[in-house]
Amino acid sequence: MAVEATGPWRGLRNATILLVIWEIVGRLDLVAGGALPGISEILFRLWQDWADYPRHIWATVYASTLGFIIGNTIGIGAGVLFALSPTALRLFRGVNIAVFALPPIAIAPILVLTLSGMAPRIVLAALGVYFVTMTATVIGLSQADSRATDVIRAYGGGRWDILRQVQFRGAMPSILAGLRVAAPNAVLGAILAEFGGGGRWGLGAYLLGSLGRGEPDRLWGIGLVATVIAGLSYAVFAVLATRTIGATRAVTLNTAVPDAAAPAGSRLGRGALTLGTIALPFIVWWGFIKLTGVPDLISKTPFGVVDYLFLGPTAETAQARLLAALAETLPITFIGMAAGLGFAFLLAISSRLFPRAIEAFMPIALVTQTMPLVALTPLLVLILGRGTSLTLWVTISVTFFPAFVTLAQGLALVPRSAEDLPRAYGASRWTEMRMVTLPASLPYLFAATRLTVPRALLGVMIAEWLATGKGLGNLLNQSRGFLDYGMIWTVAAVSVLLSVVFYQGVVIIERRLLRRLGMATAE
Repeated sequence: MAVEATGPWRGLRNATILLVIWEIVGRLDLVAGGALPGISEILFRLWQDWADYPRHIWATVYASTLGFIIGNTIGIGAGVLFALSPTALRLFRGVNIAVFALPPIAIAPILVLTLSGMAPRIVLAALGVYFVTMTATVIGLSQADSRATDVIRAYGGGRWDILRQVQFRGAMPSILAGLRVAAPNAVLGAILAEFGGGGRWGLGAYLLGSLGRGEPDRLWGIGLVATVIAGLSYAVFAVLATRTIGATRAVTLNTAVPDAAAPAGSRLGRGALTLGTIALPFIVWWGFIKLTGVPDLISKTPFGVVDYLFLGPTAETAQARLLAALAETLPITFIGMAAGLGFAFLLAISSRLFPRAIEAFMPIALVTQTMPLVALTPLLVLILGRGTSLTLWVTISVTFFPAFVTLAQGLALVPRSAEDLPRAYGASRWTEMRMVTLPASLPYLFAATRLTVPRALLGVMIAEWLATGKGLGNLLNQSRGFLDYGMIWTVAAVSVLLSVVFYQGVVIIERRLLRRLGMATAE
């Protein structure tokens, strides 16, 4: 009698099948004439080069670990503050979005020139994890069960008791889901800083030095090592999330309507808050330049960017270059963003309706998420070339998995009784999903969309920077070569502004829809 593989064994079986297929395809040179070597060839080259790896691995792990700890400490602390104070959340919204939307490839050379030692890598790793963890913390705390909160209050508990005994416990699955996404981001941030010129040691520096040698097996080996590091960091928090979610999931559906957020006060107060939200990112920008003592040749204050783009002698040329780059970048960004989010949505639903089929796909999904983009993109160039298909693939790969993790977490937290009720009346799995599960997980759908917006632009710019020679990414690369720091700061500022506009559009739609449905929002 055959015994069907279950749990971890099924995942191991699927991974083994994929590795066998990879080996056959690579050995027969079926992909781009050998651009995808067999897994045994990659491992053999990795063994040959292993003496080069320890110092590179240590440099990357050290920077990404410190950045992960610092970024998540700040992110969780800020998330608690923002969950407790909607006013603080609105005030810092501009800063939060700017931090998340800053293209690492734009600020990496600036950080390398302004900071010393490992600091650029640590800062970039911390920036890569802050927003994801902060958003997950706010979402988790804001979705606390109001019935448990009322019980704590009835027994004389205060705000701290509610936070500690109800909100934090209920938010742990959401926070751990955020940490799962943040862990590979920290590795990516460190490698991007290394790739941007941040020192001799590190996997990014090793990859940069190996690009021109025409050795796919070495490039795949470096990418494989980076993937293992990021994958292990992801796996740690995936295991913690699996162990935690069963103890924190609600048994029944909370039918109470959450309290609406208190208004910001008078019209004058709301206007002052809006002005503060807009001004704070520019104050932080100006303060960073002044505190670090960046030379005027390199630094550009907000006024410096305005002068460069509108008032300076080369303003007309700068505007023409910027507009031409935007015309190439924005269309593929919208397409990639929609495709990535749509794919994540279908994958999250399928994970509930067809769990076994998704398990077969998950090894591929994990590789696309955990392999840092600067390692993955040169390998995709060998396979796909330098056209639009490469940019679209990179954009989808960088957007769909964080959105999928967030959506899957929201679907998993829907109370069992809410799902059992339509089934008791004979409803199909799809009917139960459509009428109960999806509406109950709407806050997570919007959270996934907010995560997708800036990452789509980042994915397009990385593909343009490393491969296609088009758009904002290529303009940034050219500006670095020409030491045109005005354009570097301009591209960074414009990409942030675009992400803020897109992000704010999602927030407005979310606020109106969830308020109409009587659900809490976490802006």
